[in-house]
Amino acid sequence: MSKAVIHTSSTSSQSLVLRLQQSLNSCSKAVEADDIRQSEELISELVEFLSSISDAAISDPSDEDTQNNSIAVLSHIYSFLSSSSLDQAIVDALSFELPKAIAKFAGVSRRCCEIVDNIIDNFTTKCSPRDMISVLSEALDSYGKTIDAPGYVSALLRGVSKVFLSIQRRQFEQIKVALPILLNAVKAASFDLDDGDIGFKDLFEGAISIGKSILGTCQKLEGGPNGRLRGLLALYVLQIMTIVSVSTGDKVSSCLSFVQQLSSFFPYCGLKYADLVTDQGVDPLINLICGDETDDLMDCFSYVKHGAVLSVIWGHISDEVSQASGQDVSILINEIRNSHSNRWFAIGMMKYVYSFYELPWVLKKHATDFLLLITEHSNLQEMNEDMICSFVTPGLISTLQDILSVIMYTPDAELRKNAFVALKRVLADIPSSLRLDIMQVLVKTSTSSSMVAILLDCIRENLRNDYLKLREEKVFPSSTFWNASILDLVEFVLKPPNGGPPSLPEQSDAVLSALNLYRYVLITEKTGKTNNTGVVSRTNLQKVYNEWFLPLRILVAGITSENKSDHEQLGMDVMCGLNPVEFVLHRCIELVEENIKHV
Repeated sequence: MSKAVIHTSSTSSQSLVLRLQQSLNSCSKAVEADDIRQSEELISELVEFLSSISDAAISDPSDEDTQNNSIAVLSHIYSFLSSSSLDQAIVDALSFELPKAIAKFAGVSRRCCEIVDNIIDNFTTKCSPRDMISVLSEALDSYGKTIDAPGYVSALLRGVSKVFLSIQRRQFEQIKVALPILLNAVKAASFDLDDGDIGFKDLFEGAISIGKSILGTCQKLEGGPNGRLRGLLALYVLQIMTIVSVSTGDKVSSCLSFVQQLSSFFPYCGLKYADLVTDQGVDPLINLICGDETDDLMDCFSYVKHGAVLSVIWGHISDEVSQASGQDVSILINEIRNSHSNRWFAIGMMKYVYSFYELPWVLKKHATDFLLLITEHSNLQEMNEDMICSFVTPGLISTLQDILSVIMYTPDAELRKNAFVALKRVLADIPSSLRLDIMQVLVKTSTSSSMVAILLDCIRENLRNDYLKLREEKVFPSSTFWNASILDLVEFVLKPPNGGPPSLPEQSDAVLSALNLYRYVLITEKTGKTNNTGVVSRTNLQKVYNEWFLPLRILVAGITSENKSDHEQLGMDVMCGLNPVEFVLHRCIELVEENIKHV
């Protein structure tokens, strides 16, 4: 048989069907003769013949001839497989290769998709469920590697969903083996689609059909050992929740129906918003299902914690979604407000939203709205030392770093404003005894000058609040920002650990904030006749003058001189960035010189 691509413009549907019929008859005779080698070769040629037809139809969707050829070929295959006289051995032999070739036609037209579903249903009905899971999984695993046809994954998912319901024994084990391949295929296919594509809807309907079939299998096992299968369903739903969320685009409405359907699994799976948003609901499921399993199984559930917090965000976005999950977001918000520990856990979980690069900004905006709600009018009871050690985790610091990234990089002005408010609220929610320590970590681990500037400004605001308490209560709070750590932070910026003055103009924002912070502390301590930070001691004043300010002044003067006569845009930008630094630096030098005279 010729392996050349079929040119449908010169080949009629009748001739294609005739060649197909001859190929199917040859395959049947080889199987009946028990000639394994010949049957494999003939089936391989049949697959190539079908691929040439589907490729031609996919490459030119507007060509009616190629679409009609596809419909004619698929209809004949369905008729052939539906024959009551067809030997089961022939069906079994064809089932190992034909589903992959047939599924490629699913994206040609809606009519082709319907016939593809019927053909795959025929195989799943007549063949061993164990074999069909293997065949369809292998076909799904080909997506993105050797096959990239639209509608391909959706058609195979619908087939797998029907096979799952046919499994008679060891349901959990067989489904668990198949899920990594299914989830990887859904993720890969979702990246190739826009939310306006018909294939987008088909893909997630297929993914949800898998969830429904697992649910149906669980229900058939009611009263039996279905706990692990129920947990597997929960992890699957959370993973798909993340993939759907990433595919949202700029409009949440495009995915609401899918999110609502996914949320409807929550009551059966025992998924509670309160557990999901406080990182209490996922780890027990992972331990139950994965244990010490292979990396493949763990990798396929890599987004479940993202899905956990996103599920709650979606419930906050839509009442229909929260109702489908059987939960009330307003009650959840009040519970989090009244529990410091749960609030910290919830804040820590936000890192899975903010740090997820692929997630649309619109969902990060809704996440910020939720964060503002749970930190509004919250209960600020103090926590004992044991609780502090338990709850101040890297997760909390990661969330703060990610909020700073949102402030820096979002193109949405409203999100930037709300993220800044959220940052200050989260910092205020941290016990004062630890707040400065955490802010020091944030400053010293940041690679962005603007982020450092934001944090130093927040520290200056905390200093001001402590000072106001001093004036009102005539004594500093038990845990105050007014200590030697402040000078350490200023030195970190003005005299970096790697030596020399800071890099300018790259670090201009951080340097300007550090200078303003130093100036505020020196003026306040001098005016109040205090020295809690050590800023007015002669030793520190001389150190600041000689080691921080003089090298910085020389650097600024040199850069200014180099760019003064440069009328290019870059030179003008450099001068604009350095002017505020130069002004505040001179004021700081004057203050230090004046104070050295009187110490």
